[in-house]
Amino acid sequence: MNWTLLVLITIGAGIVTSLTDWFFAGDWLHHRYTYPEIWRQGVETRAIALTSPLPFLTCGVFACISAGLGLHSVTGAVKLAGAVWLIGPLPLILTNAAFMKLHRLFVISYAIGWLIKLEVAAIAVGWFLR
Repeated sequence: MNWTLLVLITIGAGIVTSLTDWFFAGDWLHHRYTYPEIWRQGVETRAIALTSPLPFLTCGVFACISAGLGLHSVTGAVKLAGAVWLIGPLPLILTNAAFMKLHRLFVISYAIGWLIKLEVAAIAVGWFLR
């Protein structure tokens, strides 16, 4: 396993997926399609600082799992990303939406954002781990 390549994939895909997080669950959506009583009030700087490394963690673990499974094609990595999305983020998001007051548009956007995040990591793995 080429660790330098995995680190570069993690950094590159982490930066891109951080932008998808901002786009699909960012400020404009957060303020228009959410209920204020659900979210913490005040400055969100601490929460942003604590959660900013998470896309890098997601991409790094996905790249390591893909390499460990011997998935070195875009097709194989994309299939794994879809499976991971169906196993983890989608059921979690839908369960939260069933029990918490979340706007439907926010739930849909958040779920799509997670799928795109995993697919970006998969494409990076498929392109660069050949």
